[in-house]
Amino acid sequence: MLQVENPIVVEMVKQPPITPEISYGSVLASALGVVGVVFIAGIIVGIVVGATIIWRKRQREAIDPVDHSHVTLHISG
Repeated sequence: MLQVENPIVVEMVKQPPITPEISYGSVLASALGVVGVVFIAGIIVGIVVGATIIWRKRQREAIDPVDHSHVTLHISG
């Protein structure tokens, strides 16, 4: 008869909990959330850039009211 001198020891490691299944609704909600954040960020950046352009134009006109590089239409409204 064959005997093992050193026994084999197997350690059982606890398995992590099973992740819940992802539904189509949660994927859609996440996608709409990301799109909403990008949309709002785009609007904010557009407002900041537009305000900066208008501010710089008004500053330039205050320094040199007669700019010969372009034609002003003088539209009142």
